[in-house]
Amino acid sequence: MSIDDDVALLERVPTLRLLGDASLRMLAIGSEQRDFVRGDVLFNLGDAADAGFVVQRGAFRVEDGAGAEMIAGPGALIGELALVVPMKRPSSAIALEHSSVIRVARSLFQRVLESDPAAAVRLRDEFAVRSSQIASDILMAGAKLTS
Repeated sequence: MSIDDDVALLERVPTLRLLGDASLRMLAIGSEQRDFVRGDVLFNLGDAADAGFVVQRGAFRVEDGAGAEMIAGPGALIGELALVVPMKRPSSAIALEHSSVIRVARSLFQRVLESDPAAAVRLRDEFAVRSSQIASDILMAGAKLTS
């Protein structure tokens, strides 16, 4: 894939779309593509997380330690929080078929945010909205459980 193809793919990811074209181009240039065959492990539960992954093609099964799972296909961002904070992987991801990802290192992501403060503010605001929504959802679920 070309840099322009990678930029177009990154633009499909809602979180990354907030960064704007120039920042997406920097991410596309600085990222690396990785290929997987069916059964290959992208990462395991408990691994150190230093990057996020955007699925280019194929699909990955992402499972947490409690048995919950989801399928991540083209355009999905796996490991979003790893882009902004050091952490251990809360899940495992395994290729379901021949697949490829764009690996976005946290260090690259942080350099992009430092070079574009307005993009960093947009991203912070998005995370604040999401956090508020999660808190509201938890309160509503708690109220349903106690009534």
